Formats: sequence, C-alpha cells, structure tokens
Amino acid sequence: MLFRSLLVASTLLIAPLGAAVQAQGLSGPYLAARIAGYSNDYDNAATYYDALIARGAANPRILENAVVIYSAVGDFDRAARAAGLLRASNTPSQFADGAELVNFLREGDYDAALALIDERGVAGALLDGLLRGWIAVGQGRTEDALAALDALATTEGFAPIAHLHRAYVLAWSGDFAGADEILSGRAFGPIGVSSRGVEAHAQILLQLDRSDDALEMLAQANDATNSPALQDLAARVEAGQDIGWNFITQAPDGMAEAYFTLAAIFAGETSPTFTLLSARAANALRPSHMEALVLTAELLEEQGQYDLANEVLNRVPRNHPAFFGAEITRAEVLLASGKEDAAVEVLSALTKSNPERREVWAAYGDTLRRLDRFAESTSAYGQAISMIEEESRRDWYLHYVRGITQERQDLWDAAEADFRKALELNPDQPQVLNYLGYGLVEKRVKLAEALDMIERAVAARPDDGYITDSLGWVYYRLGRYEEAVAPMERAAQLEPLDPIINDHLGDVLWTVGRKREAEFQWHRALSLDPEEDEAVRIRRKLEVGLDVVLEEEGGAGPLKAAQD
Repeated sequence: MLFRSLLVASTLLIAPLGAAVQAQGLSGPYLAARIAGYSNDYDNAATYYDALIARGAANPRILENAVVIYSAVGDFDRAARAAGLLRASNTPSQFADGAELVNFLREGDYDAALALIDERGVAGALLDGLLRGWIAVGQGRTEDALAALDALATTEGFAPIAHLHRAYVLAWSGDFAGADEILSGRAFGPIGVSSRGVEAHAQILLQLDRSDDALEMLAQANDATNSPALQDLAARVEAGQDIGWNFITQAPDGMAEAYFTLAAIFAGETSPTFTLLSARAANALRPSHMEALVLTAELLEEQGQYDLANEVLNRVPRNHPAFFGAEITRAEVLLASGKEDAAVEVLSALTKSNPERREVWAAYGDTLRRLDRFAESTSAYGQAISMIEEESRRDWYLHYVRGITQERQDLWDAAEADFRKALELNPDQPQVLNYLGYGLVEKRVKLAEALDMIERAVAARPDDGYITDSLGWVYYRLGRYEEAVAPMERAAQLEPLDPIINDHLGDVLWTVGRKREAEFQWHRALSLDPEEDEAVRIRRKLEVGLDVVLEEEGGAGPLKAAQD
C-alpha cells in the first residue's frame, strides 16, 4: 500500500482530465494548476485549486490533486475540506484519508482517527501501527498502546522503530527505567537511534540521576555528529541545569514523532512530495518540532521552492539550538536560488553574532569555497579548526576542505599537510586518498605512494567515476598505458558527461595507438563545455596530436604509441 501511494504521489499532479474539465469551463485554472503542480510550485498551485473549488469543481482528480497540494503547503484545514468534498463523491483516495487523519489527530478526535485507520488503512503498516499506539496514549489506554507497538514489532523490519516508540511511551508514562532498558539495547538488543533518539535517551538518563552516563553518551554522539540540539543539551548538563523530560509530553508529540520518523527514513529514498507530506504532518501536530521544520525546508529547497523554504525557516526561534542549523540551511537555500551575496551575508552575520560556534565557521567556509573565494574560505576553515580542543576522527573533513582551498591557491605544501592530517584522523577516507593521490600525480612526485592511495580509494568506492579516473591517470603518469585503458574507460562510463574524464580517456587511447577513438573522446570532451584553458589544449591536440602538444609544453618528449 505504501509503495503504491508513492507511485501515485509522483504522477498524480499531472493526470489529464480532458473533456471533463472543458465541460465545466475550468480548463484555464486547471491547466495553470497542473503546470504549477508539475513544477512543485505548491503555493501558486494552491491558489489555482482554490479558484477551481470556489467555482464548483467536483471532478475527483481535481479534488485529489488539491488535497496533495494543500498538504504540501502545510494547510491541513484546506486539505481536509477538499478531502471531504472528495469523500462526498464516494471516490476512494489515500491522500484524502491521510489529510483527514492528520486533522482528526490535530483536533483530538481519536475515535474518528482510529476508525479511519482500522477501516481502510491510511499510510502503510508502519505509520498506521505507530499511530495506533499514540492514539491509545491519547485515549488514556497506555497498556493498549504498548500492546499495539508490540504487535507492530512482530512485522519483519519494523521492530527497531516499534521498540523505539515503545521506549517513548514508557518515558511519557514515567517509566524511565523501562525506557532505558530498551534504548540501551538490554531489552531487545541494539535498535539504532538517530540524534533524536540520543536526545530522548539522554533526557531519560537524567531523570534516573545518571548525569555522568548521559554526558558520556552525548560526548560520543557529538564526536560522530554535528547536532546543535545534542551540543546544547550537553552544555546544559555540564552547567548543572535541572533538565526534565520534555521530549514527548502529550500524545500529539508522539504522533508528530511517528510522522517525522517516516519522513526521516524515506528522505532521499523516494518521492520528495511524499516525504514532504510526512514532514508537514509532523509540524501540523507539533509546530515546535524544529527538526521537522528544517527537514521541510531542505525538501522544499531540493524542489526549487526557495521562498517556501525561507518561510518555513522563519519559524525557527533565534534562541532555539536549531537556529544555527536553520540559518545554515537558509544560506544554502539562498545560494541555490542564485542569491550568492545574501547567502554569504547570512553566514557572515552568524560568525559575528556567534563567533564561538565552530559549525558556523565551517559552513561559512563551505559557502565561500563553493563560490571559489578560496583565500577567505581558507581563513574561515582555519577559525573552525582553531576551536577544536581535542581532535577526533570526524574532524578529518575540516582539514580536507581547507586542503582543497589551499591547493586551489597553488599552496601545495600547506594543502598536502592538511590532507595528510585528514588521513591521520581518518586513514581510509576515500575522498582524501583520492584528492591527495591525484595531487601527487599532477605534481609528478611520490607516484608509488599516490598509486597506493588511489587504489585504496577505488577499493572503497569502486563505482565512483572520479576516483576511477584518478586510478587510470596515475597509471598513465607512470607510463603503464595499457593498464590505464580499463579504468579510464570505466570512469567515462560512470561519469559520461564530465569533460575532464573524457579528455583523459582520449589521452590514454592515443598513447596505446587508438588515435581515431582518442580524437572522438576529445571531440566529446569539447562538447561538454570544459574550462576555456582546457578547451584550448583539447583543440590543439585535435590539430597536431598529443605528442606534439607534450613537446610544446616542455614535457618528456613525444609518447611512443604502444605496438600491437
């Protein structure tokens, strides 16, 4: 049922109506609504569906599309009204059921919500099962809630999430010891938790007067993640603040967590529209769910809805731990929408108001790097690195990206030092192995070490076209031309639209005597819009051949083509 709904979500907004719409004289607004919906322009699409419904549109497809669009903008009141019109036509619709379910839950009409789930099933077995548990909580039936989650746990693949929500229900009821048994893995084995689960577990440990255990767990999590919520919680615990249980204080909080759980699971894995509906439902049930707000903004950014994304981010309070993450996301939204100066200004202001926050400087460096402002980016990364009190494995990234900015400024010694520091912290990181190995190849130094690095990177990521290109290129630099052919051809298969990889393949083919194929690859590289200096070099190779170009560049002389 769930996967069928995902398929519908990806096709629903463009379903043609033909004569039915024309007969009602609604072709214009419907066409406008279709175009807006097709491009994920939810705000304008909602306006057009308002007009269609106001003019008496009763076609089930129009109404179902309207339900989806209203839900996508987070207006479940309008979505439920459209769903009611659709229900009046006796047309079954999962989306209409879903909108009505959210509204029943928001209004506390748990009998109606449960009847809807039991009658038809609404959002798939996992979410329906979680909601059954939280509806029972809302009705004061805690034991029934636990039983519903236990029943859900018997379905293969659902057990970890069902157990997680069982822990939340126990904590809500005051049984913190029972909740800890589950989250610690003692009750059902390790269940794996996100930063949300870590936050809940830390609060539970604090209610059990185990602040040292909570701090230890938070320290481990903060070494592995970059969660402002966990960092803020750790700081408050260290400051001796009295922290109560506020992760879930009422049934709608748990329902919101169920929707957010589903959205987080499917983010990046399925239809962005479906994930967006789940995130919007989480916020409808719990407006203060900051992680759901930020996820909603990220999904809207992914779909090019920058104004809507900014509107969502405006709801994050400045004094909330999630504010910094929200502002960083806002900068990404502005950058994606072409407002580069505004993106830089957001992060620049953040570094001035919160100069002590390492993640702000790191994000500032990332944005400047993406804009090729490498000297400024190097400085920002340096600020972030200077704030590290005790370096851990996760700090490899800052040295890696600072190394990139220094390499782009031709500061190779400084860049190499940063890359090697990144490998000291994370010895098998394939991105660093590839970048440093490729850099050594281009410098034509330490080629044996470079080959070892790149071979390790390829072993870790065999389907990465850029890393595979590096392997072929180091073989080429070492004069092992025949060995270079296979990885270069595979790199071009993996990244067929990259001009540099196609250019490299041309060079390799030329050296083994496959000159016509080499010229084809150079022509292909030119068609892929390479940088101007690369284009000039490729055109010269097409005019006179690679051997002459290498001689003109003062290389080691013409390359001798391999003999049959």
